[in-house]
Amino acid sequence: MKIISIIPARMGSSRFPGKPLAKINNKPMIGHVFDKVSKCKKLSKTVVATCDEEIFSYIHSIGGEAVMTSKKHERASDRCAEALKKIEKSGNTKYDIMVMVQGDEPMINQQMINEALEPFYNNPEVLVSNLISKIKSKSEFEDRNCIKVVCDKFYNAIYFSREPIPTLSKINHNSMYKQVCVIPFRRDFLFEYNSLDPTPLEIFESIDMMRVIENGLKVKMIPTKFDSHAVDTPNDLKVVEKLIKTLHG
Repeated sequence: MKIISIIPARMGSSRFPGKPLAKINNKPMIGHVFDKVSKCKKLSKTVVATCDEEIFSYIHSIGGEAVMTSKKHERASDRCAEALKKIEKSGNTKYDIMVMVQGDEPMINQQMINEALEPFYNNPEVLVSNLISKIKSKSEFEDRNCIKVVCDKFYNAIYFSREPIPTLSKINHNSMYKQVCVIPFRRDFLFEYNSLDPTPLEIFESIDMMRVIENGLKVKMIPTKFDSHAVDTPNDLKVVEKLIKTLHG
């Protein structure tokens, strides 16, 4: 299979303006993400999709590839769909799978991408997958920046929310999962998704994957054995900086 990873990134984050170029250990965060994703041997290509010249210029300055997209996109997956159309047209090629990796996941590694791709090789019915990891504290469980997910017994997503789900008083920490934004789509399904109108719960929760669920389709969830910490706030940046220093000695 021909697989591409697209990393959506924009400067206009409401919670952390300029986040992609914020530095972690003297290197812009988007640079950390791009370098780590690019190391995955299952990928034919890695591209950053952005609506900002600053990000576009930085990626080119480190020898990477970036595509300019519209400023109007509300969802990262919609930005990736536009970018994929442009990439396929300019390269006169067609990909089988597009792996969306959010630009605020600097702790990503190539093994996590491999984990997210695994269901696609043996099951043609899998249209989109997503990594999940365990929530380790009550504060993280209650943090609206942490996207919680509840799965069925076959590890298909039932619901995603920024609110604490399921009910904390009735469960233990082993049942609490968060979304890790490594999300492969089958190519044709990505464009099908992109053609669908935004759905009510997608808008209320501000979570892309709710559009899939509300249209009666499945999101395959894969528990990852690797720790991850997305950067949503300047404080997260400090936490991740310490974590990366610890991992690399």
